[in-house]
Amino acid sequence: MTETALDFGLLIEAEDLVPYLGHEKLRIFDLSRSSVYEQLHIPHAVHVQPKLLVRQEEQAMGLLPDQAGLEQLIQHLNISPEHHVVVYDDEGGAWAGRLIWNLHCLGFENTSLLNGGIHAWLGAGFPTSADVPAFDPIENLVQVDLSHKQNFQIEYAQLREQVENSQIQIWDCRTEDEYTGLRLAARRGGHIPNARHFEWSTALNRQNHLKLHPLDRTQQRLEQLGFNLNEPVAVYCQSHHRSGLAYILGRLLGWNIQAYDGAWSEWGNRLDSPVITGELPS
Repeated sequence: MTETALDFGLLIEAEDLVPYLGHEKLRIFDLSRSSVYEQLHIPHAVHVQPKLLVRQEEQAMGLLPDQAGLEQLIQHLNISPEHHVVVYDDEGGAWAGRLIWNLHCLGFENTSLLNGGIHAWLGAGFPTSADVPAFDPIENLVQVDLSHKQNFQIEYAQLREQVENSQIQIWDCRTEDEYTGLRLAARRGGHIPNARHFEWSTALNRQNHLKLHPLDRTQQRLEQLGFNLNEPVAVYCQSHHRSGLAYILGRLLGWNIQAYDGAWSEWGNRLDSPVITGELPS
């Protein structure tokens, strides 16, 4: 199939992808565990290991890769500016969302998350493959242009300044135990001051193949927690893995959302960061 133009939104359903399998301008990327991908995946899907998506430093586990790391990622993806990218995983969209965020930071936004990932695909009875696809190398690869990243990424110094001046909403999408400090995943536990808690997986319907709950339901819950979707927000987790899906949710809701990729692994490991511990607000 080569003729039909690809006009997908940021979220795509399995049944809407099926007619385009094999389209020359479509790239499908699978961020499931290797054991799952080797057994079955969507036909033509290329496996991407999460380690390609992150740069690790001593105090921060999930940073956006540097120029060389991003060029390596683009070479692996083998995509041109004319391609459309559909991404999925086996966990509800966190790693898939993280890959989409990486691409958005480069100014490439021809991206879609497959709602429900491989679980929704299997639930619908669509075909799978165990074959590893091979594509000829693309000559006009997507360029690594980091002039766009400030629209999608917020770094420690900027976030801390905005926190101290109460200038930004903060969404903590980790577990309740991480938020309160009961579970320690860095030198210090707790959360960023003024952060509101809404766990990323709350948006997933476990009775419906890990597809997203209706967006109006998620929006209502966020607003009940005190978020204003007309004002900017920064989202974080431990390493900007789980917040990969939260970032997608924010974009789907039309929210001006940035991800803090230093995340709690940076904020909580620094001894000078302001930290709040204790129970969730009632």
